[in-house]
Amino acid sequence: MSNHDFMSSDDIRHEFSMAMSAMYQEEVPLYGNLIDLVSEVNAEVLTTHPDTKTQLLHTGEIERLSMERHGAIRLGTATELSMMRRLFAVMGMYPVGYYDLAPAGVPVHSTAFRTLDPHSSHKSPFRVFTSLLRLDLIGDEALEREATATLQKRRIFTDEVIGLIERFEMQDGLIPEDAQCFIKEALQTFRWHDKTPVTKELYQRLLHQHPLIADVVGFKGPHINHLTPRTLDIDAAQQKMQAGGIPSKAIIEGPPRRACPILLRQTSFKALEEAVSFKTANIGDLDECCDGYEQGFHTARFGEIEQRGVALTPKGRALYDQLLNEARNQLGITPNEDNASQYYQILDETFSKFPDNYQALHDTDLAYFYYQLTDNIHDSCKDRALLAAAFDKVDLNAVSRAEISKLIDDGVIRIEPIVYEDFLPVSAAGIFQSNLNQSKNNSYDNASNQQEFEKALGSKVYDELKLYEEIQAQSLKKCLAGCS
Repeated sequence: MSNHDFMSSDDIRHEFSMAMSAMYQEEVPLYGNLIDLVSEVNAEVLTTHPDTKTQLLHTGEIERLSMERHGAIRLGTATELSMMRRLFAVMGMYPVGYYDLAPAGVPVHSTAFRTLDPHSSHKSPFRVFTSLLRLDLIGDEALEREATATLQKRRIFTDEVIGLIERFEMQDGLIPEDAQCFIKEALQTFRWHDKTPVTKELYQRLLHQHPLIADVVGFKGPHINHLTPRTLDIDAAQQKMQAGGIPSKAIIEGPPRRACPILLRQTSFKALEEAVSFKTANIGDLDECCDGYEQGFHTARFGEIEQRGVALTPKGRALYDQLLNEARNQLGITPNEDNASQYYQILDETFSKFPDNYQALHDTDLAYFYYQLTDNIHDSCKDRALLAAAFDKVDLNAVSRAEISKLIDDGVIRIEPIVYEDFLPVSAAGIFQSNLNQSKNNSYDNASNQQEFEKALGSKVYDELKLYEEIQAQSLKKCLAGCS
């Protein structure tokens, strides 16, 4: 069979993300309001900030802005994680980055399934932050055994989707008819189920250990906990949420508001209390037809928005982590509704040490950028000669920032920020904690292990910083090719 007969992974991913968005809006109608709000904010920014619009046009992001989504799911076993990796591979999504949330009081470690190159991201930027529950952090051995037994009995993938994943792996693609079936069947894994496989008594014990443990073990599958549109002004979006009666969390997670956004800022409306039915029959029997149920409630699903800035280099990330820790240590307690103003003030003061100018971020090697030829280059043989001379090296990485900065100053090339496609552990933990009705602060001394996670995953995770470095280097090569 010719590869031309297969539906591209980019197209499968796009259609799946749209189907998931429609499903989530049906399950959580307030999410639809959030989408409308973000679209309104983005339209205002593009109208009032022409520089932002030009930047998005140069990087190709403007076409994907309305498609920006990321989801979050939580898995219970290594078997589930391994199969989820294979499912996302059908959509051209691969595990990028390793996140240890245990030190922040959340008993999971995670990765983000996403595309690896800008071309695919522009077609569909869908990504899913995927966490694996760490049952070894349950402090009650008997409860850990019950939780393990419950998870081992559940099946979160349909037989049909497993068969289609195997077919994709065998023939390296799916024909359109099979791809449509795959989308339909894969969606079932992420659907909300209000009937639980556990009793209310077990649920309450799990909840007492940690709300996230109850959210994973207490349900039939990894229901999508939130989908996240991308806003160009998260502060304006937060204000509109509050003005519109949408109950938002008090703190915007991540760096402070800046002229040149960095990394990722996130906020959300608070998790909804939803009616669920707990089993009254034997916990080991997952057959609904013979079971009785009693009513209860669960709180976990919420609506999140994000503002993405430029990706930082290792040097930039080290400075970011240092300044964020300084701000939080100065505050002394977890940022919350009561100290939000004080925290924002401390954050602003602390991050004054972080350059807020793209040229400065470039010249000090704090952030990653696309290099693009300006319109002037095509009119100047001299400039083309300067560029070729600067890049006349075997290793483009040997080209110094000073050499590139000179070409920027001369108007030969321009820089545009490479958007950060990934996540921040402290921010992710802050979002989780604020939406789990957590009544106590957990502390897990036993840190997660990347090798252990990758063993469960069935593969290595990609290093996100290397991916950004490669994108930047490729843009240099493209500049040289354009001048040859």
